[in-house]
Amino acid sequence: MDLQLIVALIAGIATIVVIVLATRLDAFIALLTAAVVTGIVAGQDLLSLIDAITTGFGNTLASIGIVIGLGVGIGKILEVSGAADSLARAFLSAFGKGREPWAMGTVGSLVSIPVFCDSGYVIMNPLARSIARVKRGGYVTLALALGCGMTLTHHMVPPTPGPLAATGILGADIGAVILTGVIFTVFLLPVVVIYARWIGPKLEPVLNATVKHDVYGSVTTTSAEGHATGETRESGSEDAGHGGVATATDDNADAAGSGDDADTVNSETGSTKKPGAFLGFLPLIVPLLLIVANTVSTAIDKSNQGELSGDAYEPSSWVAPLAFLGNPVIALMIGLVLAVYTLLPRVTSRNKVQNWLADAAASAGLILLITGAGGAFGMVLTESGVGDALAEAIASISLPAFLVPFLIASLVRIAQGSGTVAMITAASVTAPLIAPLGLSPLVAVMACTAGSMVFSYFNDSYFWVVTRFTGLDGINAIKGWSGITTAVWAGSIPLLFVLDLIV
Repeated sequence: MDLQLIVALIAGIATIVVIVLATRLDAFIALLTAAVVTGIVAGQDLLSLIDAITTGFGNTLASIGIVIGLGVGIGKILEVSGAADSLARAFLSAFGKGREPWAMGTVGSLVSIPVFCDSGYVIMNPLARSIARVKRGGYVTLALALGCGMTLTHHMVPPTPGPLAATGILGADIGAVILTGVIFTVFLLPVVVIYARWIGPKLEPVLNATVKHDVYGSVTTTSAEGHATGETRESGSEDAGHGGVATATDDNADAAGSGDDADTVNSETGSTKKPGAFLGFLPLIVPLLLIVANTVSTAIDKSNQGELSGDAYEPSSWVAPLAFLGNPVIALMIGLVLAVYTLLPRVTSRNKVQNWLADAAASAGLILLITGAGGAFGMVLTESGVGDALAEAIASISLPAFLVPFLIASLVRIAQGSGTVAMITAASVTAPLIAPLGLSPLVAVMACTAGSMVFSYFNDSYFWVVTRFTGLDGINAIKGWSGITTAVWAGSIPLLFVLDLIV
């Protein structure tokens, strides 16, 4: 084992953490700087180092840049049209009375596939408030189930940018990642609901006064066991500083949570009619089905061809159309067209739609840069020999290979807060290990995504969104939100072991 190369890797990861935490620079600069530091410490030629950075950046964006842009566009249309809210209400109706936490967790996991967690939670939280107001209790349970349901798919199901970036960097099949991410989500949703139901009644009495009043008004609230928890205050001035976010959105809560019997004007489209759940589901399910169909048909075709020759795989005539339509770029283009022409009112002007899509593209810009920088970092690790050195180090100890990306993602997440940066960093470090360790790209991707869910706390922007809207402060926020994200992180470990045995 070359100690210099291991030191180079440590220096690179430390550079990312220090720059993100202690400077005014962002993760994009941090990853590029880490690539430079790693290459220099490893003794790489300076000109070849620059070539590795630019090549890695370009190769990564070539594979997933367009897909990220199209994905955020679909999410924006779902958001402004009100289709996301219609989907949520349909799921609540389908699950039935008494199963609201399951419904909210499922709603969160569905909505968060195309919509960023932060904005998705803002959109859906009024629904949780409305249900809690009718039930006269249980708001914390519903809010935590909603938020963590979003965390699951945000971290594990493309075309969310984080798992999509890890898929591109590690060279995994995107259809297989989608299927596996959905399966992981299904198995981890019970963890979300069980934890939310356990901790929710314990935290319900300590909601800050402003949020409690916003949710319940002056009614008597009840715990999950049916015991009264006391009257809420008419005024929350004592804790106004803690509930600012929730108070600012109270009008939205009233509008979205007042039920289906009152027509409200959509402030974005100007329409009083929301798209139905079926139409809202189309832009999501059609691209996913096309991508999965491509993956399944290709696998069947390869199996039928067998190992008759050493030639490169050529799709059969019946597979080629599915391979075209199921390419993520084409599939998401179809999804975006469906979203624009089925979810928006006919009177919506061209300029308004173009402005929404421009806003979506702007929100994806930094993610694209960070993703490309992650690819640059990974290329430097490969070209400098750091990846091979790390592979040798892992091979010398009895450590399952998939735990390497899992632990790296966990450490980076705790250190700097961003799950996306944690996934990209772990994927970049892991990419050179795929061949030497015989590690499946699919397993590596899922390890990166699962590891990045651990212990969301103060340095994570989503922590503040969830806890402010939920009305939890201080140690109670840690118990509720940091606890539930750590529970699903721990729950993913046995799933990774099983996946590693199967793949």
